[in-house]
This record gives sequence, C-alpha cells and structure tokens, in this order.
Amino acid sequence: MSEEHLIKYPDPILTTPCEPFDFANPPGDPSELAIGLMQLMNQYNAIGLSANQVGVPFRVFVLRSHPENFACFNPKIVFQSEEKELMEEACLSFPGVNVKIKRSKSIRVRFQTPSGETVTTNFDGLTARTFQHEIDHLDGVLFFNRANKYHRDKALKGFYNG
Repeated sequence: MSEEHLIKYPDPILTTPCEPFDFANPPGDPSELAIGLMQLMNQYNAIGLSANQVGVPFRVFVLRSHPENFACFNPKIVFQSEEKELMEEACLSFPGVNVKIKRSKSIRVRFQTPSGETVTTNFDGLTARTFQHEIDHLDGVLFFNRANKYHRDKALKGFYNG
C-alpha cells in the first residue's frame, strides 16, 4: 500500500458497504493487511483508516490508540450512549473538509483481531468517535452526512467550489 492507493471522494468504493472479512476463506493475510493499513495510517499521521479507503472492500480498519494501535476486523457497535458530543472531524478521503458532527460519547464494540479472536470492549472519547467514523466508512456512509445541514453546507462549500 502506498500514497497513490489512498482513495478520495467521489470514488464509489466510499459509498459502497464493505463485505465481511471471511477468516475461514480469507481474501488475503489478515496480519499483512493490518500492518499495511497501520503503516499508511502512520504515514499520514491519521487516527484511523479503513480498508476501503485504500481500495480493499472488506470490513477492516485500524485505529490509533494508547497504549498501542489496533486493527478491527468485522467490527460492530453493540451499544451507544445516548450522551452525545459535537466535535469537528476530518477525513483523509476528503482533503480540506472539516465538519462538526454529533456522536455518542461512549460505545461498546465487538470485533475480531487479525488472528480471528473476538474482542468485546468499551471505548469513550476520541477512540469512540474514531471507531464510529470508521464504521461509517465500512457501511458506505459519508461522514459529513452525519452533520446537520448548516455544518455540512459550511464544510462542503469550499470543497465543491475549490
């Protein structure tokens, strides 16, 4: 994976829901995919990167976290707090677009590691927000469509006119 593989809007892969990653009949080595995504995420100093942003149509993303970064295969949000927070978000696939989006402050999630092990855990703060943003990518949801009309129009004005 390299810079020229970073998919940018309006490529249709960004609005196409991704297929589950099948560990029984894997489309490739899951560890190699996770490492490649991590390297690209680090190269761009991003806090998350989904597989479809590099042209890989499977439900996989990586997140920057402390104490270490991690990969999520076939992730699901199993609980979202009703308490929400409005924060500005950006996305590598939409250079220059920053938009305020309201998201749940805390979530409970389930995903598989590159070895196929299932993990269930809780996230809050920026990790919860990033997880929700990356799930949107896998579902084919454009992040700015989560914003209210005012914030979306304000953010996209320069994007479409630039």
